[in-house]
Amino acid sequence: MEEADRVIAVSNYTKGMIMRHYGIPEWKISVVHNAVEPKSPSLPSPLQRKKIVLFLGRITLQKGPDYFLYAAKKVLEHDPDVLFLIAGKGDMEHFIIEKSAELGISRNVLFTGFLKGEELEKAYRMASLYVMPSVSEPFGITALEAIQSGTPILISRQSGVSEVIAHALKADFWDVNDLANKILAVLRYRALPAVMREHASQEITKFNWDSPAQKCMDIYRELTGR
Repeated sequence: MEEADRVIAVSNYTKGMIMRHYGIPEWKISVVHNAVEPKSPSLPSPLQRKKIVLFLGRITLQKGPDYFLYAAKKVLEHDPDVLFLIAGKGDMEHFIIEKSAELGISRNVLFTGFLKGEELEKAYRMASLYVMPSVSEPFGITALEAIQSGTPILISRQSGVSEVIAHALKADFWDVNDLANKILAVLRYRALPAVMREHASQEITKFNWDSPAQKCMDIYRELTGR
C-alpha cells in the first residue's frame, strides 16, 4: 500500500484501520462504500410468526458468534421460545456448538451450515431479526441483504455498514446486555420491526453499484489525468 498512488477503502472504519496499522496518510485513502444488486422487496415469510434470530456468516472470531450466544443466553432467560439460527461454517464452529451446550441453550440454537440461493433468501425472510455482532467488519453486505429481504437488523458499531444505514439497531459487539435488550425489544414490540422495515426498505434503494462504480472511475481519472 505504501507504493500505491491511492488506496480505496470500503468504509471510514476500514480507512481508520489502514491509517493505524499501516501508517498510510489520510489524504491517500478514498472511501467508497459497498452496495448490493437491486431487487424487488421481499414479503415476510409465514414462518416469521415464529421468533427466529439469525446469525449469518463465517463462524470465526471476527464475526462475533460467541457474543451472539452470550446475548442469546440472556434473551432466553426472559423468553424461552426464541430460536437462534446460526448459518455458516468456520474454525470456531465446534467451539460455538460446545459453548451453546455449556450455556444450556443448545435446544434453542440451530446450526445450518452455509446457505446460498433460495435457502439463504428463505433464512433472511423467516427471521424476526438479523444480528451482525462482528468484532471487526470492513463493511457488512449481509446487513443490506437482510434489509432487502424485509428483515430488521441489529448490527455492530464496529462495522463499516453502521456508518451508512440509519434505520438499524446498533450496539457495541461486546455489550451483550445491550444486544439482548434490543433483540427482546424487536421480539416484544411489533411496531418497532414494522417501522424499521418500512424505513429501511426505502433507504436500501440508494445502495446500488452505480454510485461506487462512478466514484472508482472518478478516482482513476483523477490519478491518470483523464
